[in-house]
Amino acid sequence: MSDTQTAASMRINSMLDANSFVEIGGMVTARSTDFNLSAKAAPNDGVITGYGTVEGSLVYVYSQDVSVLGGTIGEMHAKKIVNLYTLARRTGAPVIGILDSNGVRLEESTDALFALGQIYRTMVLASGVIPQITAVFGSCGGGLSFIPALSDFAFMTDSAKLFVNVPDAVIGESADTLSNQTAEYQAECNNVAVTGTEEEVYAKVRQLISLLPVNNADEGDIVPCSDDPNRSVAGIETLTGNAADVLAQIADGGIFFETGRTAGHNMVTGFLRLNGLTVGAVANRGAKDTLCPMDAGKAAKFINFCDAFNIPVLTLVNVQGLARKEKAERMLPKAAARLTYAYANATVPKVTLVTGKAYGSAYVVMGSKALADYVYAWPNAEIGAMDSKLAGKVLAADGDASAQRKAAADYQALQSNVASAAARGYVDTVIDAADTRKYLIGAFEMLYTKRESRPDKKHGTI
Repeated sequence: MSDTQTAASMRINSMLDANSFVEIGGMVTARSTDFNLSAKAAPNDGVITGYGTVEGSLVYVYSQDVSVLGGTIGEMHAKKIVNLYTLARRTGAPVIGILDSNGVRLEESTDALFALGQIYRTMVLASGVIPQITAVFGSCGGGLSFIPALSDFAFMTDSAKLFVNVPDAVIGESADTLSNQTAEYQAECNNVAVTGTEEEVYAKVRQLISLLPVNNADEGDIVPCSDDPNRSVAGIETLTGNAADVLAQIADGGIFFETGRTAGHNMVTGFLRLNGLTVGAVANRGAKDTLCPMDAGKAAKFINFCDAFNIPVLTLVNVQGLARKEKAERMLPKAAARLTYAYANATVPKVTLVTGKAYGSAYVVMGSKALADYVYAWPNAEIGAMDSKLAGKVLAADGDASAQRKAAADYQALQSNVASAAARGYVDTVIDAADTRKYLIGAFEMLYTKRESRPDKKHGTI
């Protein structure tokens, strides 16, 4: 790397272990001569590429240098990124991309567009083979915005800009009416998983890397754990208003790494360790939640990632049904189908815990017994086709209020409770909430050697 420290090089040094970075292709420059491009100084062709370590583990990294030709993507710029990905795939190590660019290099026109397509292609080839993380530190617009979307996890600093079209280019909008470039907007749309200051992004990327396997052939390290696997989590049942709090309580050291916190408000996704084993968690956030399309899409993408990288999946269920709004109605069938597909298609160990209400089709697609390997439930959980009061109104539709109340009570006693579900084999074990950590660790240890085959096919179509 050049002795002159640019923002691009400082970001690499801040992301990686101290003094671990080794630059690759530091002398590459643009080849195009159109528009007198050869007369412009272009060290690194606007992107620094190389490798280093995070917590001692090998990673590959590239960082766009906005001080060189605006960090724009041209032929050689893209070639450096593609070559880096090739090395990463061959050696089985993650790629971290740090984005800060003014877009596609106009002086290279179709060469630059072809080069951008090559980046897309190499990212697709790497998908499910090595973890891909991008962090947007500056501007990332137009076709470059697809790079975070093609990644497994995208991060964004609070001051960065991520967009397909600038606000003034969106019909009927302007910078005064549309804030589509902001980290807040992109996080709510589930286009980025984590936002924060530069220092927070560095720390969060490093934390995520430490939780993930290095490639799809890596079973993942079980790190030494000083947290008692039999630790009681007394009072955890009072936290069901926010599943992220429940997950933190059962996690080793109380650490839960949440992804996409502000997207799909009713769904929680993220990683935790249970007795040293990394587990991916999917959970309905609170007791009054219904399943909406963004919830389902967020969870499906997360489960697909976990399955690709052999990360077991834990599901916490507390859902009253499907969202009943017109906008949700348009998208729910496909979104719920994708979530169902993700669960059914995943071959990793899948453990479900019903912490509250589990009603109707929303429960079925949230890792129910039909889709999971093992199902726990807390004693006060309610599992059934619908809320007992609604069921009473349906079952005694021609009766008076007294008859409907009796029908509701009968339905609650016969159908909508843990004992009924367990008697039919749909709950494997009813556990005290305080023993949740102990039982979940036991289930994942039991399922650690799970092997499951699938029909021979190229791929599914959902």
